[in-house]
Amino acid sequence: MPAPRLPRSRTTFPNDPRAVTVCRRTVRLILTMHGLIRLADTAELLTTEPASNAVRHTKGPAALRLRWRGGVPRIGTWDAAPEPPEPPPKLGDLVDAEGGRGVALVSACADVWGWQRLARNGNPGKYVWCELVAAQVAWSSQRELTS
Repeated sequence: MPAPRLPRSRTTFPNDPRAVTVCRRTVRLILTMHGLIRLADTAELLTTEPASNAVRHTKGPAALRLRWRGGVPRIGTWDAAPEPPEPPPKLGDLVDAEGGRGVALVSACADVWGWQRLARNGNPGKYVWCELVAAQVAWSSQRELTS
């Protein structure tokens, strides 16, 4: 049985802190519907950081995008700020920090992540994405258990 294909999902969200909750719940629901509930907590964290940065540091619009590539979910957020994300600091440097943990958390929890400048509907911006290779492993383990 091949790995499941997540439907492509794109959700535009307003510059409103409540939109981050909607993004998080959307990702959890889609993963749960495809038998990948074990990844939901990590995927929610990986969704929250770039979505909250989009709301906090831009005036909107922003968008959440979920894709499935070769058995691996890719979670991405587009926002209207073309500036690159700050490079992630070392986790040890964040012990007493009051901010700046977002990209470090994404770097620590995602199997791979990146960003690119990307215009959308004529608006300059950037797309921050990450992948959960663990989904492919989880799906393979689940398939072995049910075979």
